[in-house]
Amino acid sequence: MPDPTADARGAMAVVPGIDALTADLGRLFIVIGVFDGLHLGHAYLLEHLSREAARLHARPTVITFDHHPDEILTGAAPPLLCDPAERLERLAAAGVEVTVVQHFDVALRETLFDTFVRRMTERVGIAGFLMTPDSAFGYQRGGTPQTLAALGRQVGFDVVTVPPFSLDGEPVRSTDVRGAIASGDLAAAERLLGRPVSVRGSSRGGGDGAATELDFPLPVALPPTGRYHARVAIRDTVAGALPAARGLILVVDGPAARLEPAFDTRPGARLTVTLESRPMAG
Repeated sequence: MPDPTADARGAMAVVPGIDALTADLGRLFIVIGVFDGLHLGHAYLLEHLSREAARLHARPTVITFDHHPDEILTGAAPPLLCDPAERLERLAAAGVEVTVVQHFDVALRETLFDTFVRRMTERVGIAGFLMTPDSAFGYQRGGTPQTLAALGRQVGFDVVTVPPFSLDGEPVRSTDVRGAIASGDLAAAERLLGRPVSVRGSSRGGGDGAATELDFPLPVALPPTGRYHARVAIRDTVAGALPAARGLILVVDGPAARLEPAFDTRPGARLTVTLESRPMAG
């Protein structure tokens, strides 16, 4: 049986891998991707996903991964634009009804696309897949729109191909967002994301020193060493959501970050730090 959990609205099922899919999830219309950052290109895909799923009387579904595939494909994963919890929240807010979080390892890397798809069709009804012309998945990227459509004609699902998204004639990619953040161009990153740059971390506690230190469970995309205007949303495991803290400064020092001035939180409180694109004076 799947182990579905739900977002705060109780709307999105989260399934731990395709082998946990079951028929009681309904018919699924699927897009596959990392969805790191949920930038404007992703928002475009998810709009099409919801529209086509409704047309096919299916549930809009995302298959994503428990860590960045580049960790296996190239030996090094890039810093994340969204931590796993934030990614799920943003997918749910975009109208996704089912998200499958697939473990990515060497075995999955070497799995043929048709084997991967048939593992799903044995467990759950599939109405179809959403792709762009250049998208592909499976061993040696064998699952293209053309090969997947051929399999769909055999098995009984549709493949909908939509034009790639572009902004001012250029594609929007997570790599470009990370590059803009790394160079300190937060305005460019905000434009590609469609929202201000933010990071999530855990407080080590605060209130008794000059700063509140942040811990990141996974490497996150941070701007260059420096000081940045910030506001902070706080979720405490005991107290729940707390009033937002404003007028703070995020101090970045390599992979480390802290908030000034210090404010009182329990150790482990989850902080969402949103950065302003305007530079610090001086």
